[in-house]
Amino acid sequence: MPSALDTPQGAAELAESLLPPLGNRWLHTQAVAARAREVSAAVSADERDLLVAAAWLHDIGYAPELRDTGFHPVDGARHLESLGAPPDRLVRLVAHHSGAVYEAEQRGLSVELAVYEREDSPLLDALICADMTTGPAGQAFDFEQRMDEILVRYAPGSEVHTAISNARPYLRAAVERTQARLVDQPM
Repeated sequence: MPSALDTPQGAAELAESLLPPLGNRWLHTQAVAARAREVSAAVSADERDLLVAAAWLHDIGYAPELRDTGFHPVDGARHLESLGAPPDRLVRLVAHHSGAVYEAEQRGLSVELAVYEREDSPLLDALICADMTTGPAGQAFDFEQRMDEILVRYAPGSEVHTAISNARPYLRAAVERTQARLVDQPM
C-alpha cells in the first residue's frame, strides 16, 4: 500500500505540520530539501523522490511532540513507523542521516538506532551532503563551514561536539563522493 510519504510533497506536508514552530529548524529543513533536489543527479532517477522526501523528514524528530529518546534520528524514525506504511528505506534514512551512529554511541542509544539497518549508498551520501552543506537557518555552507558551525554551537565535551568530531571523516567522505558523482553526470 503506497504511502503519501512516498512523495516529496507528502513528506513536505508532514514536516510542515511539525517543524514551523521550531523557527530555524524549519528554515534548515526547507533548505536541506532544496539542496537535496540540487544534488539529486548523484542518485539514480528512481531514488530522487526518496532523497527529497528523506531531506524533508530528516529532522522531524526534533518536534517536541515526537520526543521520546531525545535523539532526533531515532525519534523521527519511530514516528514515521507509527504512521503505518512509510517506505522502510525512508525510515532508515531518517534514522541514519548525517552520521547518527556516532551520536547514538555518545548518547548510549546504539541499540535503539541499530533497529534500523544503515545502508551505505549514494542515496545516504546525498542526504548527508544536503544536510552537511546547509546551515542551521538554511544558509548555504561548504562542508568545512558547516562542521565549524556545529563545533562552535555545541560546547567541547558535549555529545554532539564529540560525535561530530568523530564523524567528520565519514561525513566528509560522503559529501566528496556525492560531489564526485555530480561531476560525473552529463550536462
